[in-house]
Amino acid sequence: MLRQILSVGGWTLVSRVTGLAREIVMAAILGAGPLMDAFVVANRIPNHFRAIFGEGAFNAAFVPAYARLLTRQGAPTARLFSGRVTALFGLTLIAVTALAIAFMPQLVGVLAPGFRDDPALFALAVTLTRITFPYLLFVSLVTLLSGVLNAHERFAVAAAAPILLNVSIVAALAAAVLFPSAAHAAAWGVFAAGLLELLLLLAAAARIDATPLAVRPRLDSEVKGFLKRLVPATLGAAGVQIALFADTILVTLAGTGAASSLNYADRLYQLPIGVIGIAAGTVLLPTMSRRLADADEAGAHRAQNRTIGLTLILSAPFAVAFLMIPVLIMEAVFVRGAFDRAAAEAAGAVLMAYAAGLPAIVLIRSAIASFHSRGDTTAPVVISLAAIGLNVALKLVLMPRYGAPGLALATAVGAWANLLLLYAVALRRGWTKPDAVLGRTLALVMAASLALALAIWFGTPAIAGRIGAFGPLNPAMLTLAALAILGGLAYGGTALVGAKLLKVPLRR
Repeated sequence: MLRQILSVGGWTLVSRVTGLAREIVMAAILGAGPLMDAFVVANRIPNHFRAIFGEGAFNAAFVPAYARLLTRQGAPTARLFSGRVTALFGLTLIAVTALAIAFMPQLVGVLAPGFRDDPALFALAVTLTRITFPYLLFVSLVTLLSGVLNAHERFAVAAAAPILLNVSIVAALAAAVLFPSAAHAAAWGVFAAGLLELLLLLAAAARIDATPLAVRPRLDSEVKGFLKRLVPATLGAAGVQIALFADTILVTLAGTGAASSLNYADRLYQLPIGVIGIAAGTVLLPTMSRRLADADEAGAHRAQNRTIGLTLILSAPFAVAFLMIPVLIMEAVFVRGAFDRAAAEAAGAVLMAYAAGLPAIVLIRSAIASFHSRGDTTAPVVISLAAIGLNVALKLVLMPRYGAPGLALATAVGAWANLLLLYAVALRRGWTKPDAVLGRTLALVMAASLALALAIWFGTPAIAGRIGAFGPLNPAMLTLAALAILGGLAYGGTALVGAKLLKVPLRR
């Protein structure tokens, strides 16, 4: 399982690094002004709906059912099931996409009310969102195919597919002179990426003879069971998106540049979430589902505990760095072209607020696996809705005073509420059992994080004072690179020594 997590994490890392390169290009060309604000909204709207119809909700209902059929009844039965689900899913998505494109002015008016005061900006956002919205159809079908591949323990292709989004947008921006604006070019890059990802996943499924069969929709017992699990999971995903919809709505009311600041901070914040949290959850769910299907509950608990420990070890350095040097990170990564220091300071404040919730965010997928692997998609929905209520209430309180950082801080608090409630309910039901190794791993992470924090605290002024000797090179980039080396030695050294002292089996 560790090898599979590292495989998914490795490809996801490539995806996130290329995504960071994409954001650097966009920052240099579009900056943090109206064009970028319009594109951010156009990109967020289909992704909100994608998160409702695909990803977590769909996988929670589909992967355990498909894996169970594959294990107990064989590949032909599982393939027939995936074909029927594909037919229902595809028809629904086509209808949603057509309606959204037809009523796009009304949709943008609801989700980006701050744009109404600027007719040109509003019209641009409507046009761009009509271009990007079919991405929902393409990438939701990609999610289905990813679930099929994951059930066959083929994780790499699905993890690598998002790289195409980054490459496609950068390629489109390189040809921006052919479009009405650079924002139009980026939007068409999103459209092209969705189509390319779908073709890639279809080819990968065909290689293992697992392409969903082309069949007429039919509500047999398995499909009905899938829909019974999907409905509460979708409601839960919709609940999560309420908080993100609130971000989109409120940030357009916070003034020019606020949507851009939230976007750039989110790109860095999503790096450890995608590389670590989502990769771990992607592998853990089918692993726990198979072990529980074989009545190996102890093995399922052990897999979950090791995944939680590995997730914390890998994500803690990001949380410490984002909390302590957010502006320096933004300067080093984004300041060039149309993106200036003032934009870096604004985005850095958002990144710091997001960082407070990073440990919780990366662990939520692993915690939800306790429920989804047992076919319970209802309890996570109820818990999620409670956390979202807190999240949205805090957004309404904090945004008027703190702007975009207030939205990010509310997200962090909501994430902690979600994680703690999930873990408490799973403990009470006996669906998760932390062991001594996990406890020692938590102590190891805290010690290594303290060592990293001290290295950053004392190293930043010492390094910054000597950067001038390097001439015209980017001082922020040099400072960050030196701190990364120093911090890596401090964190890694402490983790290795602590693992030996505390008897934490890092290799396993």
